[in-house]
Amino acid sequence: MAGYFVMEPCVIVAATLMAVGVVGVEMSSNSNRIETYEDFVKVHGVLLAASGLPQSLHRQLFQKLTTETFDAGSYFKIEVCEDGRQRRLVLDSQSMPKESNVFLVDHAWTFRLSDAFSQLQEVPGLAQRMASLMCVDTDLDTDIEEVDAVKGVLHENGTKSNVEDILESEIHNATEKGDGTVKWLELEDADIGDDMLLSLNLSSKFPDLQALSLCGNKLETVEIIVQEVTKLKNLRALWLNNNPVLKKCDHCMEDAILQGCPKLEIYNSNFTINFGEWALGFCGEVYDKDNPSSLCLRDRPLQSVTSLDLSNRCIHNLAFSPAEMPSLSHLNIRGNPLEQNSVRELLEVLKGFPCLQSLGVDIPGPLGESAIEILESLPTLCTLNGVTASKILEEGKHVIDSMLQPRLPEWSADQPLADRVLSAMWLYLMTYRLANEEKIDETSVWYVMDELGSAVRHSDEPNFREYEKHCQKLQFKSLSYTPTKSSNTESLHRSDGCASRVYTDIPYVEEFLTRTEFVITTEPKDADIIWTSLQVDEDMKKATGITDQQYVNQFPFESCLVMKHHLAETVQKAHGSPEWLQPTYNLETHLPQLIGDYYVRKRDGLNNLWILKPWNMARTIDTSVTDDLSAVIRLMETGPKICQKYIEFPALFQGRKFDLRYIVLVRSMDPLEIFLSDVFWVRLANNPYSLDKHSFFEYETHFTVMNYGRKFNHMNTPDFVREFEVEHQVKWLEIHQRVKNTIRSVFEAAAVAHPEMHSSKSRAMYGVDIMLDSSFQPKLLEVLPFPFEVILYSAIVAESITEVANSSMFVVWFAA
Repeated sequence: MAGYFVMEPCVIVAATLMAVGVVGVEMSSNSNRIETYEDFVKVHGVLLAASGLPQSLHRQLFQKLTTETFDAGSYFKIEVCEDGRQRRLVLDSQSMPKESNVFLVDHAWTFRLSDAFSQLQEVPGLAQRMASLMCVDTDLDTDIEEVDAVKGVLHENGTKSNVEDILESEIHNATEKGDGTVKWLELEDADIGDDMLLSLNLSSKFPDLQALSLCGNKLETVEIIVQEVTKLKNLRALWLNNNPVLKKCDHCMEDAILQGCPKLEIYNSNFTINFGEWALGFCGEVYDKDNPSSLCLRDRPLQSVTSLDLSNRCIHNLAFSPAEMPSLSHLNIRGNPLEQNSVRELLEVLKGFPCLQSLGVDIPGPLGESAIEILESLPTLCTLNGVTASKILEEGKHVIDSMLQPRLPEWSADQPLADRVLSAMWLYLMTYRLANEEKIDETSVWYVMDELGSAVRHSDEPNFREYEKHCQKLQFKSLSYTPTKSSNTESLHRSDGCASRVYTDIPYVEEFLTRTEFVITTEPKDADIIWTSLQVDEDMKKATGITDQQYVNQFPFESCLVMKHHLAETVQKAHGSPEWLQPTYNLETHLPQLIGDYYVRKRDGLNNLWILKPWNMARTIDTSVTDDLSAVIRLMETGPKICQKYIEFPALFQGRKFDLRYIVLVRSMDPLEIFLSDVFWVRLANNPYSLDKHSFFEYETHFTVMNYGRKFNHMNTPDFVREFEVEHQVKWLEIHQRVKNTIRSVFEAAAVAHPEMHSSKSRAMYGVDIMLDSSFQPKLLEVLPFPFEVILYSAIVAESITEVANSSMFVVWFAA
């Protein structure tokens, strides 16, 4: 099961033979081993052509596959990059002509997603090998041997430098270099608490201090910090990041410090309202510990600045003169609100820089919503957000964002190797599905290439800045349902008094529909009612003789309800983002918005668990639960999906997750006439519910569809309602009313958003799946077309299916 990659000048084109079906040198038809190159091409010719492998390398590929030759090590070496957090493949030989060689890589780990965690635990050496391959086998801080003394370097005996020793060392160094005045002091990660800060008496020892960093200490009391810091009247920059006090204080501490330190220009990496030449010089790498301030007031220290990174400094007003920095050629102002400047004012400031060639700015943002308009206003720019101006103009790109950092695995020192691998693996995984002549496997197979294959790095330029626009758009959606006509639904009772003839290809309907008002016919063209599992389209009508005067059990364009991505679009178009629909994104069209939502939740400390569902599959096939954004992006490769915010805190029944399947009969879409069966089906998970990260791989914990090859738990409606009310001390009638309101809103959304769905000759039955959250509020999961499994459910649990098929409701639905 080998893969290959081709080396071309300046680029490595990587692929896997598994992905395109070229999986070896055995005949696919009769398992006879391929002996010759001609047989190899005969069997795999189409797949070889589709793979993009140059034809000149086909014979070489055959030879290497036949002899299992893995010789890339003779041409390449693997080196560490991204500060030890990734590895990359580097050409080690003197040269390699284009399309001159092909190399095999092997699979280091192949698995089904549900088995990943158990394999990492049980297969000897697997977790260790994967952790090493993915560069998560060591802790980032363990290899640091030399750090600046002010950051708490370790002595030979392993003890941290004493803070007093650091202060004495700073005074000694300042004396040797000048007048003994210390202007820059870094006391980071030095275990400084409130009492120690008081005892240090920094204002007496360092009255001229301009920059003070107390990052990573144990400061907790606002009053003590304000008292000591405001004694430093010449302070220009103060960093208090990663201190406990910042988790509990509001802006009062910042306001008090700014009031007591009128010269302060930088506070916790952000610019203050007082920012000026010093803060700009700091970001322009003019001021640092070795040069904390200008030696002379007549100096113009910003004259030599050519590059200025002001990103994410919380700057509200771009208040500096181009005359200060006449040589500035690159400016980055991304991540700043700049709301105190109009677009016109900002453009005028930027036009004043005669040498400005490169600009980084949020788009849409303070300069407007169009990259093209920015370039037209600033004609001297050669690049915008790292993209050449000519490329932007040629391709007509209005929104660009190329300044994203590479995605790297994140882990902590206390995480077991298996957990680290589960988080990091999405940057390395590839996938395929097995198939035979009859069907394709429902579950994807994932694999990690070996050390050499995994070191082939990929680079792209993703583009996303759409989440806020998406939210605003949904907030303004609120279409109310108003019937455009009075009820004119026709009765199906025949005028001659005869029974209505029903054609069906569904055995359960034929078996249980026994009312005297209906009779089964075997010819579609002779029927009054067509009840079929097939799509009734023009081709089917032509083939079977069905006419527009016959009644059918489906509405036109009902895909707006029964396909998951269309269902979300329908609801959002009519209602925006109602409480009963979890945030839902079509990954084919709204991946940028999802990424924005994910990072906003991460920034705000909100739960970030998501469920991915195929557009049009049932029974939770190919459905996954994850809190890993990389996993979401990679799972897109297994087919078109929606990504929906997972209901992390659902209502539980006896500690287990459950959902409710309701049957809805739709008689008309305009005006909307629907009937809801009082009988619903409770679907229970087999395992107790858990939010343990490892449980996300457990089907029987997080999913409720257990009637396909698993232990089947079911309760009839009255028993469930009675026990649920006792367990949670609630009244089911109140919950049921909320459910009915939700279901009504779903079909109102379809009626409003898709009026073309109405047909006077249509009736339909739908299954609507509802879950309750921990506050017993209904959440819509999905809508299914006539749910065949409902019939099977009824038969299995001895619910009276005859009642459903022969009830007066059915008569009202089709024949009243």
